[in-house]
Amino acid sequence: MRHYLLFLFIGLTLCLTSCREDFQFEPSNGGLVFSRDTVYLDTVFTNIGSSTYTLKVYNRSNKDIKIPAIQLGQKENSKYRLMVDGVPGKVFNNVELLAKDSMFVFIETTIDYNEYANSKTDFLYTDNIEFTSTSGVQKVELVTLVQDAIFLFPRRDEEGNYESVPLSETDNTKIYGFNLSHDEHGDEFIWTKTKPYVVYGMATVPTGETLTVEPGARVHFHADSGLMVRPGASLKIGNETDAPTEANQVIFEGDRLEPEFSETPGQWSTIWLRPGSKAHNLNNLTIKNAVVGILSEGNDGTNKTLKLRNVQVYNSANVGLLARFSNIYGENVVIGNAGQASLACTLGGKYEFRHCTIANYSNSYNQVGLLIADSPDAATTTEFDNCIIYGSGSYGFLFDRKSTQPLNYTFNNCIIKFSDFSNQFKTNPLYQFDTDTEHYNSCYIAKNSTQFAPQFQDPKKNKLNIGPKSEAIGKANLSYLVPFDILGNSRTTKPDLGAYVNQEFPEED
Repeated sequence: MRHYLLFLFIGLTLCLTSCREDFQFEPSNGGLVFSRDTVYLDTVFTNIGSSTYTLKVYNRSNKDIKIPAIQLGQKENSKYRLMVDGVPGKVFNNVELLAKDSMFVFIETTIDYNEYANSKTDFLYTDNIEFTSTSGVQKVELVTLVQDAIFLFPRRDEEGNYESVPLSETDNTKIYGFNLSHDEHGDEFIWTKTKPYVVYGMATVPTGETLTVEPGARVHFHADSGLMVRPGASLKIGNETDAPTEANQVIFEGDRLEPEFSETPGQWSTIWLRPGSKAHNLNNLTIKNAVVGILSEGNDGTNKTLKLRNVQVYNSANVGLLARFSNIYGENVVIGNAGQASLACTLGGKYEFRHCTIANYSNSYNQVGLLIADSPDAATTTEFDNCIIYGSGSYGFLFDRKSTQPLNYTFNNCIIKFSDFSNQFKTNPLYQFDTDTEHYNSCYIAKNSTQFAPQFQDPKKNKLNIGPKSEAIGKANLSYLVPFDILGNSRTTKPDLGAYVNQEFPEED
């Protein structure tokens, strides 16, 4: 009897359940709500796929609905691609959406510039996503800016193998890269501002050649890509006599153009100046988001083998400017956040910097603005004049002294952050700021975060210009004067320290 009653109860339950209408979907009446009215897919280069963008669709009603169609306005001819509920496509029929629920629509695009551009340098490609209902059509607009570009990349041989280059003259290890050349694709040794350049692999300047990057050029490097200058080759960026205007600014950065990647370190490799490469002249250049902004190795025996004028290096994963037994002169150089050091002068060499701002505010452990590491094989000579050497850490700079080779260092009229709270450097002869006037001449040592504060606008965002209350104002020595600052402002008879003349901070956008 008990078993009979149990089966009867289960049967009644199943009958009642089968009568439920919880999942009977009604046609949508058009009351959908969207996370945005327009999806901007940011800028893409021709024939390069975009990132994936997200649209969220909400059913705020109390009814389970069926959307008759979700489709692109140009349907199968659209250059956009969708994924709805995990299914890829461009047209979707009878899409179900539960009451008080939502779903994601993922959007991508790949566009051939030459199909639409009509000789323009860029253009807007648009379409929309249509959500049909019993009362009409709801639309979400799609907008993408498409840029034409010059692509430089390793080519394949007849067997399908990609081009590669040896790591060095003594190390035949091959890396994914290619030699720039004078060929049917145009002269690859002159980069102009006509179109942006997109580089895949290690673009290599062979021995005996010079790569010239003209004012206003834009260069984008794909992941793990970079520029390598061989022994006997040279690099010339901008013109030494050009004013530091926006039109003259050359920018090296990654090829991810979405806003969320604008400050992301480590998106590409480096500018690699190999030992024995010839004199290099870099002017009005901004380098962003590399692993190492500039890797300078060795020199050709001449003074000032690498000249930097109005150069900015930001958001380097490891080091902004890593010098190894180099000979470098820099003026109006700004090197911002880096994982280890903004500027590292290592393995000997000669380094002179005037009116430069070296400031590291990255969140990395034990990062510094300036690192000077000597060499067991060569002497090291460094001179910093009218500079600001600062950061969020306790020490704006540090020595890494491991040899008996000569270490010659001079700081003239510099603000230096050095907060030795634990007194671990109190007796170290390298850091006797108060008594060692031979090495620290008229320097201002910030022993805490408020003393001799530069008053940078926003150092976390690499805005290292100084305001009208900066402690750097009027402290520079005229003997080391660079007449104009990194923005082209004239320095007066009482010049400021660092790369910038003080000004009221511009209003934020």
